[in-house]
Amino acid sequence: MNVALIHYWMTSMRGGENVLAELCRLYPRADIFTHAWNPAAVGEPFTSHRITETFIGRLPGARTDCQKYLPLMPAALRRLKLDGYDVIISSESGPAKGVRKPSGALHICYCHTPMRYLWDMKDLYYQAAGPGGKLAMKLFLRRMQDYDRRSADGVDRFIANSAFVADRIRRVYGRESSVIHPPVDVEFYGASDATRSPARDAYLCAGQITPYKRVDLAVLACIRLGRRLVVAGDGPERERVQRLAAGSPLISWEGRCSRERLRELYANSRALIFPGIEDFGIVPLEAQAAGTPVIALGQGGALETVLPGRTGLFFREQTPESLAAAIEEFESVSSWDSAACTEHAAAFNPARFRSEIDAFVRAALP
Repeated sequence: MNVALIHYWMTSMRGGENVLAELCRLYPRADIFTHAWNPAAVGEPFTSHRITETFIGRLPGARTDCQKYLPLMPAALRRLKLDGYDVIISSESGPAKGVRKPSGALHICYCHTPMRYLWDMKDLYYQAAGPGGKLAMKLFLRRMQDYDRRSADGVDRFIANSAFVADRIRRVYGRESSVIHPPVDVEFYGASDATRSPARDAYLCAGQITPYKRVDLAVLACIRLGRRLVVAGDGPERERVQRLAAGSPLISWEGRCSRERLRELYANSRALIFPGIEDFGIVPLEAQAAGTPVIALGQGGALETVLPGRTGLFFREQTPESLAAAIEEFESVSSWDSAACTEHAAAFNPARFRSEIDAFVRAALP
């Protein structure tokens, strides 16, 4: 079986790239096609595979900021030559599924989400964009939406990374999908007992600091309650959120962390605060793998990764007041079972992901 893996761009190692890495382990002879590849930022396990870039990869700055070339990506995908492949698996949250499928091939799309900046969060992305980004959205948004819907017609079977995304696929593309949750490196994040501190008095908010992740809610709620908070991550919203904190000694800023440092932060936090609406959300499961419970907004993928009352709890409104009330509710519980958190996270291990993908592909073959 000749397999082609199509991934939108390989310029950083995040959740989508971790999915691609597991697909590479499942299909060690597969070839990879992508718009741009930055080997300095994304190395193993991809270097043993043949990687083909579209012409986007040769454009200025594409290997660090590929997204700015979004309007050119449909044409770039159409130029890819995929003759001879039996199975095409596209990894989609940016343009990837719009390839020309050769006759007789099976095209499966693993959809992290229909593009947020085209659909559900387009207004939020527009508000956060600079003048050039706003102009591009005005000029190309409708055209890209039309393309995105049309490109879905070339997919034989959809896999969604969560039930939340499956609903979005149904609404945007009018297609049904099967849910296979993405892999979590639970073994790595669970190997944290040696660094666990008996006095865990600070909360943690981890991840990219972008508008939709709502790190500001965690900062404002903790200042309101007089609780310590560690913010681990970086992004375009960092300066604004730091201004909200007004130099409060309750808030500590870690910046972008290594995996080892993030594991240590998970293990030594009272709880992870997860205030955004995520398509799935790997971070809550990494924290649970380290034995740390989660206080999450009760929307989106968190509903599929947190067990309320056992591995964490939910707050219902995306406001500092609602989050502050949830923190107080969390603290009213005498103790949380770290072993229950670790046990729950273990069900999302990479071997489970590979097994489910393998079974799905085999069942879909003619």
